[in-house]
Amino acid sequence: MRLMLAGDEEAFTVLYNRRQGAVYRFALHMSGSTAIAEDVTQEVFIVLMSEAARFNPSRGSLSTYLYGISRNHVLRRMQRDRMFVPIECDSEDSNAASPREPVAEADPLGDLTRSETVEAVRRAILSLPTHYREVVVLCELNEMDYAEAANVLGCAVGTVRSRLHRGRALLVEKLRTCEEVSAASKEVNQARCFA
Repeated sequence: MRLMLAGDEEAFTVLYNRRQGAVYRFALHMSGSTAIAEDVTQEVFIVLMSEAARFNPSRGSLSTYLYGISRNHVLRRMQRDRMFVPIECDSEDSNAASPREPVAEADPLGDLTRSETVEAVRRAILSLPTHYREVVVLCELNEMDYAEAANVLGCAVGTVRSRLHRGRALLVEKLRTCEEVSAASKEVNQARCFA
């Protein structure tokens, strides 16, 4: 960071290569849109280049600073676009494997089940209210500790803990409902096959 502030372009490139993946994943998990995640990632590093002097290491790590910028941009973009991502457990898309999921040839049924589970969890996370989604993405998916998450969100550690607790409970409810809908759908399909 010091080298980048001194004008070293290679230092910025190294910094970008190390941090852009985490910023992109955070924006993707928060928005559910690759287009928004790409735009936000670009915006975060443009802000970093133009306002690098605003980074204060005594207030938190560089990662925390970047997540904070990313969060602000994602929220602004979602508010501007008024994006709503419904959870639909019985959609045909749920059978499609994610392009980032590794495909193993040894267990096709296990791979299909795993991809369906991953997709259901992604949809459930996207359906959470924003303030719960933020803490779930930061603490669970990005493995950030409570203090770092509180710094990113600009709230107390206790607020992070309570939101995370409620967010997890909402996820369990949504996934349970999704599982029940999926099981009922399979029973109906099986009954149709035997009719």
